[in-house]
Amino acid sequence: MLTESFSAQTGRPYINVQPEPQFRHGSDDAKGLRLEPKWRHLDLESDAAEDVVVSRWVDGRSSSRWEAAARPADRYVVGIALKTTRLKLTSGRQIIFDGIMPAGTLHVTAPARQLSAEFYAPCDFLHFHISADYLRRHRDATDPDLAETSLNDLILLRDSFAEQLGKTLIKHGNADYRDFTRCIGQALAMHLARLKLPRARVNALPKWRLRRVEDYVDAHLHRRVSLPDLARAANLSRMHFAAQFRTATGYRPREYLLHRRIERAKHILSTTEMPLAEVALAVGFCTQAHFSTVFKRITGETPARWRSGNRMASVLSQQLPLKSNIGAFGLETSDAARLG
Repeated sequence: MLTESFSAQTGRPYINVQPEPQFRHGSDDAKGLRLEPKWRHLDLESDAAEDVVVSRWVDGRSSSRWEAAARPADRYVVGIALKTTRLKLTSGRQIIFDGIMPAGTLHVTAPARQLSAEFYAPCDFLHFHISADYLRRHRDATDPDLAETSLNDLILLRDSFAEQLGKTLIKHGNADYRDFTRCIGQALAMHLARLKLPRARVNALPKWRLRRVEDYVDAHLHRRVSLPDLARAANLSRMHFAAQFRTATGYRPREYLLHRRIERAKHILSTTEMPLAEVALAVGFCTQAHFSTVFKRITGETPARWRSGNRMASVLSQQLPLKSNIGAFGLETSDAARLG
């Protein structure tokens, strides 16, 4: 049983996960999280009566590739990035996003909206296919003024609650746990129903300025980086830079910087034996304690535990037969080749 609650201390939402009931295994009726054969392509005819259908798209390739999304006429598609990736999202001739998309980024596509993507790095997305009527009813019940606003547009933002929902589904769910998966999807739909988007629109940071900021950050992760430093890299004032950067990425500059530091730390932890104290300094943290605190807040694990788990997963993937790895998520051989 999953419920959305609010912390009395922080005022922020969190997820309360009760022990899951016993689910049936092996039947199509019990299937929950589905694997997409192509990006955002899913046969929803058998699930037409479902208010929310959840699917996952995983692509381990690093080469550039282009994908066009299916355009369901009666469903919103809500995407949550499970890992940091680099891509460009476009709708017609409009560029929605172009750059590094950090883990936890949420984007909403309205029914029948055209969307295409060019991927430049491995990616992992959860997609929630939510009935337009279902979402509209919840928005109307929450606040009638919300029913006709905002979600008809593509939005891109950082949302900690949506990110936590995605992590909960991957950590506690299972491809066969249909009820649990539906519960997660409904929690996200109810969260979106309460979402109030800002009325004032700020132009997004142009992609060439964004690329300059990304390059500056990656080149200076080992040292202190301030907001004025980033604004100078974009050749803008601090005020204009901060607002445009958040519109373009969904992140405040400081949040983005911390996530980039942690992504660099993950690479070091998984490819070297560097001591944690040295890893902390290499990615711009003054102390190992601060590094460990931020790392656990973003990933849910301490650096030492993450390194141990990542190393164990690597060993197991080398030892187990390919067919066993495929069977863990119910993939066909062709899907395994695509995951890389």
